[in-house]
Amino acid sequence: MTRDNEHIFNLHPYQNPMKRLAMISLSLLAGAASIFGAKKAPVVTNVEPPCWWAGMSDPSLQVMVTGPGIAAADVTADYPGVTLKEAISLDSPNYKLLYLDITPQAKPGTIDLKFNLNGRKAVVPYELKERTRKGEEYVGFDASDVLYLLMPDRFAQGDMDAAKALDGLDYPITADRTDPNGRHGGNIRGIINNLDYIDSLGVTAIWSCPVLENDMPGGSYHGYATTDYYRIDPRFGTNEEWQELVAEANKRGIKVVMDMIFNHSGLNHPWIADKPSKDWFNHPEGTETTNFRLSTIHDPYVSDYDLDHTVNGWFVTAMPDLNQRNPHLMKYLIQNSIWWIESSKINGIRMDTYPYADLEGMASWAKAILAEYPNFNIVGECWYGNEAGSAFWQKGNRLNPRETELPTVMDFLISINGHKYFDEETDPWNGLNHLYDHLAMDFLYPDPQKVLTFLDNHDTDRFLLAEPDSLGSWKQAVTFLLTSRGIPQLYYGTELLMNGSKEGSDGYVRRDFPGGFPGDTVNAFTPEGRTPLQNEAWDYMSKLLHWRRGEANEVIAKGSLKHFMPQNGMYVYRRKLGDKEVTVLMNGTTRPLTVTMERTLEILPYGTRLHDIISGEDVTIAEQMTFAPRQVMVLQNF
Repeated sequence: MTRDNEHIFNLHPYQNPMKRLAMISLSLLAGAASIFGAKKAPVVTNVEPPCWWAGMSDPSLQVMVTGPGIAAADVTADYPGVTLKEAISLDSPNYKLLYLDITPQAKPGTIDLKFNLNGRKAVVPYELKERTRKGEEYVGFDASDVLYLLMPDRFAQGDMDAAKALDGLDYPITADRTDPNGRHGGNIRGIINNLDYIDSLGVTAIWSCPVLENDMPGGSYHGYATTDYYRIDPRFGTNEEWQELVAEANKRGIKVVMDMIFNHSGLNHPWIADKPSKDWFNHPEGTETTNFRLSTIHDPYVSDYDLDHTVNGWFVTAMPDLNQRNPHLMKYLIQNSIWWIESSKINGIRMDTYPYADLEGMASWAKAILAEYPNFNIVGECWYGNEAGSAFWQKGNRLNPRETELPTVMDFLISINGHKYFDEETDPWNGLNHLYDHLAMDFLYPDPQKVLTFLDNHDTDRFLLAEPDSLGSWKQAVTFLLTSRGIPQLYYGTELLMNGSKEGSDGYVRRDFPGGFPGDTVNAFTPEGRTPLQNEAWDYMSKLLHWRRGEANEVIAKGSLKHFMPQNGMYVYRRKLGDKEVTVLMNGTTRPLTVTMERTLEILPYGTRLHDIISGEDVTIAEQMTFAPRQVMVLQNF
């Protein structure tokens, strides 16, 4: 157990993740005490990141070492091509930050981190892995994709060891499906088991709500209160199962987007009980919460008080606000994202509550990620009720004096105003004219094709507030989402007409997928388990999705957009790339329409014969045409 008066720590937390990634067992501690008596060897309880890779573009690596009194230890590292540039002690005596320089000449192997405390020594082996692909080989999601957002706790439950699922947790809350705000037992294995269903629907990417440990007394089934940034919540599975999900999805041509939260942690994160530094959190006393007024960030007249309470207040009392102005914390967060990209091969990141964090800090994060992975993509949750606020955050916006480096933002207006767009009768001032006016504001975005569009998500009302009698408006909304500009995102269950309002509980818009859990009497993963109306919806969506990811992929993902102001209830728009065209026509009323087609002659000359994807029939453009109530045509010339 010893060598030259050194204590050797040989556990590998990444291969065998434990609570807080503990580096030593109690038995080793006891052994050290008996050997060294009162003068114990340095005790290391945690090392983050748990491992790293040779050959990264950025040669710098921060290793956060945790242990009682470890700040007082002297540290050396002797490994070819690796230099310990700096060892920093913070305000807490229990943290040590090691800044290593890993040159391109460094080879994969084990770096011995040697600690010396009052003459007693310990060695922590730190693994330097070999990269399995180059940074530019990581391909992110874009407008050629359709994301399928799911909440692991509510999607499906696969077999797992119940005892292991609660391993090492301070709050081992078990499933209770009768509680809309409690854990229901869905997990990563459940997603893996239903990848064929997701593939058969026709989407090309999965966005999973957060899966990292949320060891919180309230359960945090949603995953947005992280308590360990390097461990999958054991109630969802293991780090290895997350890797398996990404690999199995990728085999089917499906990308995986990982949800991260750097604005705040969970209240039970170890940093709360023992803050690495006094400025690790904003308002560490926990008495100030955000005012949720994002307009303060770009308000030219804003007061310091209001701005502080937007970006530095705690999101809620259970979610302490991280201080991204602390350079050591920011380096930690940057490396955490890189670690998950390298270790699990994810295809993108969705960053939660993006504007509530420090703009410059998060810009440095995005810039670092995209420097390492130039073909990757990041979407930030920028929840605004207007186009200007959302566009403010997209990379390259000349109206923002500070560069955000954020490639993709979210279009919340389609979700907020979806009922105005698609349920109202279209006249010169209502219905699809609202949608037309919304798209007319796209001049604010540096790149409208890198805007995430959606009808609903886990934080909003469902697009359908109740079970519909017919699908006219629903089909128009889905068609627009899948054929207009941007990167479409579907919320799990939309294909089954899942409905509901957040009123009373967020859980009402995060219901269990029927058939995903033991004991379910209905299995909507199969046509036999769906109602006729659900099958009509599923088939309609699936037809468009398969067409979109097949023959129409390039023209929808890269084509220009031209639209015609809705008149007489008709909305017409065209996507065009080279000589390929897709033209969408919508009757935005609940009555039959007979209209002249003179207005659209510039894209639809009389006599043009096109194929309608929806009906499967050819259509000839005439001077006068008749459309059924809420009818949709998706016409292509190829």
